Amino acid sequence: MAKIKWKGGALLAPLPAVLVSCGSADKPNLITVAWTGITNTVPPKTYISVRPGRHSYGLIKESGEFVINLPSSALARAVDFCGMYTGRKVDKFAKAGLTPTPSEEVAVPSVKECPISLECRVTDTVMLGSHEMFLADILCVNVDETCIDKNGRLDIARANLMAFAHGEYFALGKFLGKFGFSAVKKKKHHKKPKENK
Repeated sequence: MAKIKWKGGALLAPLPAVLVSCGSADKPNLITVAWTGITNTVPPKTYISVRPGRHSYGLIKESGEFVINLPSSALARAVDFCGMYTGRKVDKFAKAGLTPTPSEEVAVPSVKECPISLECRVTDTVMLGSHEMFLADILCVNVDETCIDKNGRLDIARANLMAFAHGEYFALGKFLGKFGFSAVKKKKHHKKPKENK
């Protein structure tokens, strides 16, 4: 299969499409972000990259806190809406039909309708060009009880998360295997010896 060379661009995909809540309990705001991910395990760290012209940028700069809310696929319209309008003019929570709910570790509210929320505190910022990256500690993760199995573990499939790829939203699809499945050795089946009769 031949490949065609294009110039460098932001074409890593798929990415999570998340709702980042910021602001305060009495004046919360939301921004849709796809430029996010995990940067470290111990301590758990994440990042979001935001354009300085965005209303949310100033709110996060001022408070040093934000919440990454992972929406289910059912919230695709709300996610898109929050990426299209500015919080300077619109109460995005009200217009998108979402509910701000108190967080455990930060003053910023979380989104009640999102099955998973990561409460974050900024530790560093890096101006990258068009965006500034907010590097943050993940202080706690809140998981909807419907996404926890009978053994108390997260069943991520129940969250029905969505992804973003090249300007389009997708529901996560078919299960392919668990981490490390390619290295698991197959069990050998030994034939039972024939009995002499």
